[in-house]
Amino acid sequence: MDWLGKIDKTWTLFLDRDGVVNVRLIDDYVKNIGEFEFLPGVLEAFRIFAQKFARIIIVTNQQGVGKGLMTLKDVDDVHAYMTKEIENRQGRVDAIYVCPQLKSDPNNYRKPSPRMAYMAQHDFPEIDFDKSIMIGDSNSDIEFGRNAGMYTILIGDEPVKTGPHDKFASLFDFAKLLK
Repeated sequence: MDWLGKIDKTWTLFLDRDGVVNVRLIDDYVKNIGEFEFLPGVLEAFRIFAQKFARIIIVTNQQGVGKGLMTLKDVDDVHAYMTKEIENRQGRVDAIYVCPQLKSDPNNYRKPSPRMAYMAQHDFPEIDFDKSIMIGDSNSDIEFGRNAGMYTILIGDEPVKTGPHDKFASLFDFAKLLK
């Protein structure tokens, strides 16, 4: 974890949403604000991250849109609620990138494709993937970070094929190390 000591205000933090920021619904999707529940310690973690990182970006696959279970407006409403709650606790989210496409769509940019990372870099040209961390709870999140050349952190205990640089039980456990 030597790289942890290198983190300064030039670094970017990329985060998955479901299972990292909020409770993941098993075999379902968070389709509205009523179904969105922050994981313990997440709001405090974002307060810490706001002091440590130049950019905080959420990248999330939301295939429920492609399946017709929710609309992009539903996802935007959830993200507006999430962002407001984070900001109310002195945290911030600089941008959110959503892939609403089905896995079967040949032109999809779902993780593990690094295209959402490239979109973020296009919008924020100062992003340097050598100074970026991707935090996720699944193999596709870790592969996404690796594919873009980022450091990777796995949250939780889901088995993954691609090894992360580090692993923590929760987002807050990682944030406490940065204090």
